[in-house]
Amino acid sequence: MKKIFVSVGLAAAGAAGVTTAVAQDMAAAATPKIWNVATSLRGFYDDNYAVAHNKTGSFGFELTPSVSANASLQQTDIGVKYTFGAYYYFQRADNGLNPWDYTHQGDLWVDHAFNERFKVTVSDSLVVAQDPTLVQGGSTVRANGDGFNNHSAVTLNSQWTRQFSTATFYKNDLVVYTGAGNTNNVQAGISGYNPSNADLLNRITQSVGTDFQWQYTEQTMAFIGYSFNWTLYTGNAHIEPSPNFVPSPPPGKNVNYNSQNRNTRTHYLYVGVTEEFSPNLSGTARVGAYDTDNYNDPVSNYSSVSPYADINLTYTYIPGSYLQVGLTQDQNATDVATLSSSGQLTAYQNSTVIYGTINHQITPKITGSLISQYQYSTYENGAYANSTGDSDFSAGINLNYQINRNFSANTGYNFDELFSSINQRGNSRNRVYIGLTANY
Repeated sequence: MKKIFVSVGLAAAGAAGVTTAVAQDMAAAATPKIWNVATSLRGFYDDNYAVAHNKTGSFGFELTPSVSANASLQQTDIGVKYTFGAYYYFQRADNGLNPWDYTHQGDLWVDHAFNERFKVTVSDSLVVAQDPTLVQGGSTVRANGDGFNNHSAVTLNSQWTRQFSTATFYKNDLVVYTGAGNTNNVQAGISGYNPSNADLLNRITQSVGTDFQWQYTEQTMAFIGYSFNWTLYTGNAHIEPSPNFVPSPPPGKNVNYNSQNRNTRTHYLYVGVTEEFSPNLSGTARVGAYDTDNYNDPVSNYSSVSPYADINLTYTYIPGSYLQVGLTQDQNATDVATLSSSGQLTAYQNSTVIYGTINHQITPKITGSLISQYQYSTYENGAYANSTGDSDFSAGINLNYQINRNFSANTGYNFDELFSSINQRGNSRNRVYIGLTANY
């Protein structure tokens, strides 16, 4: 029964918003082991733990225990995982600051096949953290307070005929920041005005759509899809200075520049193909366009059309070793809201991301991995709409040595750098670590 939905899931995974971590855990759920407990203890050096323009570095250690459980029943797979992170920074302790950071991540997934034709997949992932690389909420600096990011998705896969199927999905993304945060307004030269990350980034995005899929051959599936996204900013706060900082508003316009003025409605239309070129090589390409309506802009309601793409290729060149490359083109939230000379808010960013991963089994006990990503983002409206935007590069290398069945040693290095056309927004970060992992 499960084999019927393999090709359907490949085409629907991107549309349903299943994250890489959740997808990996779902694959692990098929293993015979019902539960798993693991913990890692690492020492590290982070030369920019605040992820800020002016660096502050520190040695430290981290403890990250996790527990997971899964059950594979006749028609249902269920899995749950929780990971806790505790990070201690010696430099912060020396300066009389709170030396601890804590993170929480919870994942839940359920696959249920009603019969041979209909299957539903439910997933939810919640992250609570201060580091923007973990929260992924649109901020570029460490949050002074917690950042909550919850992703949930429901997908119904329906096999109508041997060749025709559909994948209908609903997604809900919730971003909530607490506490004050650094923003672009001070960088723009407006002293004394500093809205928090919560004011600028708290939001809920709901998405609904359907992929119409045609199984052309056993190895090839073509599809066409549509989705509708509605983003509501929930900060309910004043995020930009009063109108005397910009030209007078048009007649009949009430210019408040509040959080909800960045609300958007977006329509996606795309076509694509999933191809299994060989048992070792497969890929998916999804290309199209999205039309975003900034219907609540206080100066001028407007819409814009941009290209959309999600392309990936995976090659397993020997057992235990693979290469994955990909490209995405989409929009994302930003903590920049600075007004243009005509009084329009910065709405969001259009971003192109190119990424690659190599995982290589050097020996039966030693595994190495190399990851890299480049992102180029431009601002939609606002003061920086015609600037060169932001360029973000990250890379990491990791070595893992399997000591025995339950213990492994690992070491690695991560580099991140953000280049920005906005003064003092850019930053760079180097992290190195070494540690031990226990797995039962």
